[in-house]
Amino acid sequence: MSILLRIYLVRGLVAIAWAVGFSAVHDSLSAVSVVLLIAYPLIDVVASLLDARESPGTAARTLQVFNTALSALAAVALGLTAVSGAAAVLFAFGVWAIVSGAAQFTVAVRRRGPELGRQWPMLIAGALSVIAGATYLVQAVGEHPNLNALITYTAAGGTFFVLQSAALAWRQRRMRNVPA
Repeated sequence: MSILLRIYLVRGLVAIAWAVGFSAVHDSLSAVSVVLLIAYPLIDVVASLLDARESPGTAARTLQVFNTALSALAAVALGLTAVSGAAAVLFAFGVWAIVSGAAQFTVAVRRRGPELGRQWPMLIAGALSVIAGATYLVQAVGEHPNLNALITYTAAGGTFFVLQSAALAWRQRRMRNVPA
């Protein structure tokens, strides 16, 4: 199993678990929900660092390093904005989702090829992240902002990572069975 496949699989499963945990506490900005909000971008920090380490000297690596810094800033922003309420959290999360989604989409475009495949799950996830982020910005200025959408966002994102890991596993298995 390749390192990238493991990174995608674990990243996806952790995101899905996060969504389950956050669904139990998202109704208020309690200490537990704020810790989870801060932890979510930190999950991305770890995954991006591991991914960047596996992609030395590539354009994808540069974007992964950028995403690492962006996600670390998002963790700080979410912690700080939690004091101001759900609207501020949605705004910070929305900005992060837009920029990190664009980076994820770009990494997927650059990785398309014979070894890593077409990267459809990552392309779709990146594009949906940008769209979701924009909707969070709209919700943040609405009358009743709430954090429900973050559960769907993280569960869907996790699912796309798991799907990408499955696609990589299938591709690796197929490449091993092709005569040289």
